[in-house]
Parts: sequence; structure tokens; C-alpha cells
Amino acid sequence: MSDQPGSPIRRAFADLPFGQVHYRHAGSGRPLLLLHASPGGSKQLESLIVEMARTHRVISPDTPGNGDSARLPIAAPAITDYAAALPALMDVLGIDKADVYGSHTGACIAAELAILAPDRIGSAVLDGVGLYPPALRNDLLARYAHPFTPDVEGAYLMRAFQFLRDQFMFFPWYERNRAHRRDAGLGSPAYLHAWLVELLKAAETYPLAYRAAFAWDAAGRLPLVTRPSLLIASADDPLHDDTVKAAALCPAGRFASMPRGDDPQFVERRTALIVEFLGG
Repeated sequence: MSDQPGSPIRRAFADLPFGQVHYRHAGSGRPLLLLHASPGGSKQLESLIVEMARTHRVISPDTPGNGDSARLPIAAPAITDYAAALPALMDVLGIDKADVYGSHTGACIAAELAILAPDRIGSAVLDGVGLYPPALRNDLLARYAHPFTPDVEGAYLMRAFQFLRDQFMFFPWYERNRAHRRDAGLGSPAYLHAWLVELLKAAETYPLAYRAAFAWDAAGRLPLVTRPSLLIASADDPLHDDTVKAAALCPAGRFASMPRGDDPQFVERRTALIVEFLGG
């Protein structure tokens, strides 16, 4: 997620009714929205922004209440609320219609956007979709994401770092035992640092998007996605198996597999799948 010298990515803010939305953008051609996972912001999608900018005009906003974007003026926003902010952003940027990609929380928002404004969405790529049984959903809502409120000892900084580090090793991250251990290594120190900085920008509001994603009724909403949909997940994504099942719920959806996230061919495979699906 580190900035690359000579990167084509530019950064800007858009004024929306609830406040400013920060976004990264690059490329030209057919518009493509890239929606990031939780926690963090569009910075974590920089490599995909660069790849997709070869064929598209890419816009990747920080979800409201994450990164450098203002939060929504709602105590407990739902995924529908996050999705509803996007047509306004498209209007400000002069975009009548766009394709959309979303990862995890971003995938929930992308699907809901396709339901809310099907006339403004071409195709949707959903990368990692959770179908949580009630017991797990309730546990995730209660335990997964909490504010990191600053304290004079700085202990909140260590808790935030451990929260991110342990997501590489366990799912859910707080179940630090063999049964919940992931088959994945740690991200690099530079990656963890960049991710931590993005999290800390919204240390007390980032849980809102997480909770909206956990509460989102994927099984009930995906059948309403009528736009052509490609569902993908890396082999080591905790949501891989759920995503396979989710593809069958989309009337115009199909699933495509990807290698592990640490596979040298991962970036190339993901880009090729998306470009082929969107038609280049």
C-alpha cells in the first residue's frame, strides 16, 4: 500500500451533502468504481487502481467514516446508506454510468448500489461476500470491530496494530486458536504500517462500516442484483466458500477462482479476470 514514485494515481475531494469524500483516481475511458474493504481506505487498492487504469477511468473513494472521508450523519448506517452516497459522488464527477468493483465491505456496498441504481451500473465485480449464519453474525457484531479511543498511555496504538496483524493469522481475528488459524503469513512491516495509518485516520468511526457489512442480509439481497456480476475470492480468503455460494444467488452472476493472495500470479490473475469480464 505504499506510494509508488511516478504513480498515475491522483487524489481529490468531492463535496457531497453530508461532507467531503476523499477519492483516488487514475486513467481514462469507461468509468470504474473501486470500493475498498474494511478497515482502511482506498489506499489499500492502489495496486488495483494502477492496473485497472490501463483500460478504465478509475475512481476509488474512501467509504464515509473511513480514511479521509467524512462520516455519514447517521448513528448506525446500513449498507444501503453507504450505497446511497455513491450516485451523488458520480453526479459530482460527471459520471452517468459506471462499472463497480468491491472487496468485502466494498462488495456489499457494490451489490447494494447495483440494486439501488441499476440504470447507472454496468457490471459488478464482488470480491469476497460473507453469508454468515445467525450465531456467527451476532458474534461478529459483538466482538469484531470497536473504536480505538486515544489514551495518554498510547495503548490504543498497540491494540490497533494487533487488530490488523491478527487478521492475517486468524478468522475471526479475536479467536486466536488452532481451529480459527488462517493459512497465511503476515503482511510486510511496510504494509502493516500503511494499513495502520489509514485505520487511525478513522479510529473511532471505522466500526460503523464493519457492522453494516456484518448485518447486511446477503442471502436476501443478492437475488435482487440484476446487473451482470462476477464473484471472485482468493483461495486463502476466509470468505471464499461463502462467495462460491453467493454467486449462485445472483440472477446474472458467476464465480471465478483466484490463487492465494501471496501467490506471485495473484495480481495478474485478478486483473485479467476483471478486465475480461468488463470487456476491456
